[in-house]
Amino acid sequence: MTVVGLGFAAQRIMWLNRLIKSGQPDHDRADRLGARVAAHLAEVFGQRKLLKWSVPGMAHLFTFWGFVILASVYLEAYGALFDEDFHIPLIGQWSVLGFVQDFIAVMVFVSLVAFAVIRIRQSPERKQRGSRFYGSHTGGAWLILFMIFNVVWTMFLFRGSSAAVGNFPYDSGAFVSLGVGDLLEPLGHSANEVIETVGLLLHIGVMLSFLIIVLHSKHLHIFLAPVNVTAKRLPDGLGPLLPMQSHGKPIDFEDPGEDDVFGRGKIEDFTWKGMLDFATCTECGRCQSQCPAWNTGKPLSPKLLIMDLRDHMFGKAPYLIGGKEAADDATPEIAEHRHGVPESGFERVPGDQAGRPLVGTAEQGGVIDPDVLWSCTSCGACVEQCPVDIEHVDHIVDMRRYQVMIESEFPSELGTLFRNLETKGNPWGQNNNERMDWAKGLDFEVPVFDGELASDVEYVYWIGCAGSFDDNARKTVRATAELLHLAGVKYVVLGKEESCTGDPARRSGNEFLFQMMAQQTVEMLNSVFEGREPLQRKIVTTCPHCMNTLGREYPQLDGHYEVVHHTQLLNRLVQAKKLTPVAPADPAGPGVTYHDPCYLGRHNKVYTPPRELIGAAGASLTEMPRHADRAMCCGAGGARMWMEERIGKRVNEERVDEAIGTGADTVVTGCPFCRVMVNDGLTARQSEGKGEGVAVKDVSQLLLESVKRGGNVPAAD
Repeated sequence: MTVVGLGFAAQRIMWLNRLIKSGQPDHDRADRLGARVAAHLAEVFGQRKLLKWSVPGMAHLFTFWGFVILASVYLEAYGALFDEDFHIPLIGQWSVLGFVQDFIAVMVFVSLVAFAVIRIRQSPERKQRGSRFYGSHTGGAWLILFMIFNVVWTMFLFRGSSAAVGNFPYDSGAFVSLGVGDLLEPLGHSANEVIETVGLLLHIGVMLSFLIIVLHSKHLHIFLAPVNVTAKRLPDGLGPLLPMQSHGKPIDFEDPGEDDVFGRGKIEDFTWKGMLDFATCTECGRCQSQCPAWNTGKPLSPKLLIMDLRDHMFGKAPYLIGGKEAADDATPEIAEHRHGVPESGFERVPGDQAGRPLVGTAEQGGVIDPDVLWSCTSCGACVEQCPVDIEHVDHIVDMRRYQVMIESEFPSELGTLFRNLETKGNPWGQNNNERMDWAKGLDFEVPVFDGELASDVEYVYWIGCAGSFDDNARKTVRATAELLHLAGVKYVVLGKEESCTGDPARRSGNEFLFQMMAQQTVEMLNSVFEGREPLQRKIVTTCPHCMNTLGREYPQLDGHYEVVHHTQLLNRLVQAKKLTPVAPADPAGPGVTYHDPCYLGRHNKVYTPPRELIGAAGASLTEMPRHADRAMCCGAGGARMWMEERIGKRVNEERVDEAIGTGADTVVTGCPFCRVMVNDGLTARQSEGKGEGVAVKDVSQLLLESVKRGGNVPAAD
């Protein structure tokens, strides 16, 4: 049984290994070994991400440790095949080990009950799209629960009968096994010997059958997840988008190679880490439950996208590693896009996969529908929640890159965006001479860079395109400038020297345009900071998108700066007593709710400073149901700010409904894009008679009102 079972398992493992290794090289997955070991321990053995959801997290924790600890029971089982009195050397008769083995088996059984209840309550048949298991292989999940149950009861049958015949290595501790032995003892020695043999063979047979099932199902993650977690990216937060590579080498956009591949146009264009991601998906649906697109009726589900890519990868395996040649007249298979998954078969789409385009409509036989690809806001909720560290956003942007730069297939609105960025240097298409209009009317002079950075200047204040050209965002940059002035912070703005950082171009897949814009900005900033070390090149900005691009993506182009968000700097100034906010006369304070910008929160892990500033301003904060790392996106990220929403409910209206539901008077945020989207959503709701009197403000405005309320401002240093 073991030889045959392990033989089939080895064959499947070698096949999977060849398939995943057929992906493109990715050389940045073995650095920072210490951090990778720490991540492995925390997420695999500590189940850190799974425990974010307490009940299913605890159930999975016990099940995982059941696999680990009950390996010792299988060691005892194989020993008993050859020696009826076998025990593990040194610790094999220790009652504590017997107790731990039985306790974890009981907790695994309790976890199975919890899993069953969750699956029934979250049944796709009952909740449809509202179920996080919608589209998953639910039949396969029930089979796995049944197999784990078989492991538990055959273990107690084998151990109980062993105790009844006197072969059990534990005199105490193994409370369930010894209890089962007491129940079986009246059957007699001979009967219990037969039961012991049958139980032993069943226990081993279940394990070997389980192994084969796992290797051919979504529960492949049992073996692949530890590898995927260890090979994940290691930024603090979601981190920057990866630079474009072809055949494992960075693309030189000034002189690209003839065989360079721009983005991912075929499944074989993905790296081995991408293919590992596809094979590792657990179909748990945590990403799907958090996705703003899916929650507003759009076709994008991060889970289903990864499953479709996985099924296509497996379907195309004969061409990738099997030596099968695609026919010259291969036509794409016309298949309906995933609206549910057949219960049988891990590979969903049978037949010839060679002619299927990676991105295309159902009529074209595409694996990923264009509406799926362009619904993504790059908010990162999927990556944040994924317990096995799949990098959904990277794969989506890589496919967008191919569609934009090779196929020239993208939403029509993006054509206007690209032209504005190319010709005007900003998404709004405004004249660059207007970049300082936001400062008009201030009762102090805003210092503008004059060609040389004075030694006492600490920060370059990056205004950004929104702060320069959007009326609401101008209020934010004005309030921040006034607070910096009151606190005596030495800063300069760059005025007409500024241009778009390229964030919307990169998120929409136009990497060439991003590289062009980013290179120009890096050269400009490096000349501004000439003579200063990277830690002295400080930038403050009110835009999380600019913050993320300047601070986390420009190092890819030799632009190294210390970039902070204005809420971080203002919070430091309040703590240093350079700004003194005064609470309102009403002890309860104004009621506010805070909307976490995705690029400030999930992407850069800045959650506390804005909330501390709200508290310092004397406002009473009521959190929305989805906040902090589970915050709902406003709908503007991933260049969606410049694309029309034509499918389902508008994302910003979904978020505004949550904000109105808190009963707050003011919605506070820390991002100009979020402010636009929330304001637009609020306007739509107020036209329906909802949310009357609710206003939208930036954290800096709230703080400025509080500082001015005191009437006295500390002297500048």
